[in-house]
Amino acid sequence: MSNSAAVVVVTGANGLVGATVCRTLAERGAQVRAVVRRAGTAPVADGVHEHVGDAADVLSGAHALVTTVHPMGSSREVQHEVGVEGTARLARAARDAGVPLLVHVSTAGVHDRSPGMGDLAEDAALLPEGSGDYPDTKNAADAALAEVEGLTTVLVRPPAIAGAGPTSVWNTLRPQAFVDGDRSVNPAKSWAWVHVEDLAAFIADVAVGAVPTSPDPEQGPVPGAATPVLLAGEPATWGDYLGAVGQAVGAEPDWTDEPEWTGQLITDRARRWGWSPRVGLDQALAELREGLARR
Repeated sequence: MSNSAAVVVVTGANGLVGATVCRTLAERGAQVRAVVRRAGTAPVADGVHEHVGDAADVLSGAHALVTTVHPMGSSREVQHEVGVEGTARLARAARDAGVPLLVHVSTAGVHDRSPGMGDLAEDAALLPEGSGDYPDTKNAADAALAEVEGLTTVLVRPPAIAGAGPTSVWNTLRPQAFVDGDRSVNPAKSWAWVHVEDLAAFIADVAVGAVPTSPDPEQGPVPGAATPVLLAGEPATWGDYLGAVGQAVGAEPDWTDEPEWTGQLITDRARRWGWSPRVGLDQALAELREGLARR
């Protein structure tokens, strides 16, 4: 399948990740069915066609489905209903409509990153039930998708997602929490991150078929199975991140010496699939500081 022939459905097309994925797919020549809840909120670009309502209505003839919706911050019940049950239901609808590929935005936060855990790859331990509403429901969504037979699924697991936008957790919401007084952390704690543009590039390449399937998950998505893939940019710490936030807003972090995870996410699998991040830490933090200074 050539990029120009690819028809890709993207849910949450007005969010930070969804909108960037839509634009990246369009740049690759794909035809994008951008699913949103409110008219006029999908990104505007050649090849991007807004659809308001249920994504199941536009699955026919699609080559891939990209799911980005998870109501983080909502009640556990809502996160389960939308993020777990809704995503699994949509995956079954995609399979039944003949869509061969699902690319689901999960999170590296499903893995146990307790102090002393060291570096983590895709086979690293998952957090146990009871670790929090968000990791519990994200883990449950991944497990539910793995049970959908007849569909090739890629579980994309990014850590902190850097990138400008009003809904950006790490460029907007977390800095606001810092301003409001949430400033305590060990500066040596690992701040695993990836820029939204690099995340979208990986998702788009998989969705348009630029990454061939393979029985070996180290070489590509396993046909008919759910294959997790970790993404991360260059190593960084909370000292780097909150240092940049503090510099931009004119306040000092409250550094602690509490034991924290100081390992790294191993991204060998993603790199074997042909991905490599292009946005470096200096650029990401400069974008963060500039955005905070403007606000």
